[in-house]
Amino acid sequence: MGPTSSGKTNLAIRLHKFFSVKIISVDSALIYKGMDIGTGKPNQEELALAPHKLIDILDPSEVYSASDFYHDALSAMNEIIIEKKIPLLVGGSMFYYKVLLEGLSVLPSNNSEIRQQILQDASTLGWCELYRQLRDIDPISAERIHRNDVQRLSRALEVYRISGKTLTELTQKRGKGLPFRVKQFAIAPKKRTDLHRRIELRFRKMIRDGFEDEVRVLYSRKDLHRDLPSIRCVGYRQMWEYLDGNCNFDEAVFYGICATRRLARKQISWLRGWNDLTWLDSENIEEALETVLNAIELN
Repeated sequence: MGPTSSGKTNLAIRLHKFFSVKIISVDSALIYKGMDIGTGKPNQEELALAPHKLIDILDPSEVYSASDFYHDALSAMNEIIIEKKIPLLVGGSMFYYKVLLEGLSVLPSNNSEIRQQILQDASTLGWCELYRQLRDIDPISAERIHRNDVQRLSRALEVYRISGKTLTELTQKRGKGLPFRVKQFAIAPKKRTDLHRRIELRFRKMIRDGFEDEVRVLYSRKDLHRDLPSIRCVGYRQMWEYLDGNCNFDEAVFYGICATRRLARKQISWLRGWNDLTWLDSENIEEALETVLNAIELN
């Protein structure tokens, strides 16, 4: 685990050389096809060396929930174990990890018809009105969900319209967590300034690698819009705003770097409250590797 730009993929590929592991991506952005540069997706050389499961499994027009991830990840882990290999989960989507470890709440499956009704209501009434509706029926969820987080807002309303029960009611009951022994590691620079430097360097490399052109391809599609979870991913949202004419290119880059830093802070905040976690310093990859190797060999 770890914040964006902390070196998770690099360490995972190094571990692949020492242990019989198969990597499962735990990242809500890497699931989308055609979104390679802005997500920091492993390149073809890296994927050939260490294949990742749960990468490139959806079109950007589709929605993927924590429930979807739970079932897909558990299925992938069981497949890997049948092969007598070790599942190595790598990524920065902390809520996905939490769902895996603590179990999944018994929520109704996605309903495309109701979801479409919610999107139609949003287009006519506005998301602010839908947020007010959620606040009336489920004030606890409304307190946790930001009014601009349309994915979670839509899901909370969808759950209520399907079941007649609020998200708060249903999430109080959870299923079983992972039926495996788990070793948990988080990698990040010790100094915040080092992480900020890494984030800016990576974002500017994305620009040099053609990130604007990648987003232009998505922007040209009539079935994609700014409220989709894929387009709301950090970096893509800011570049979309530029293509919409709401800011200039330099501003989009600046806003993208700032948004990535905010994401990293949120990820670190999650990890600071995590139990049974071993921290690794991404500025000393050899020491980090040795720490993981020793922890695994002891088991």
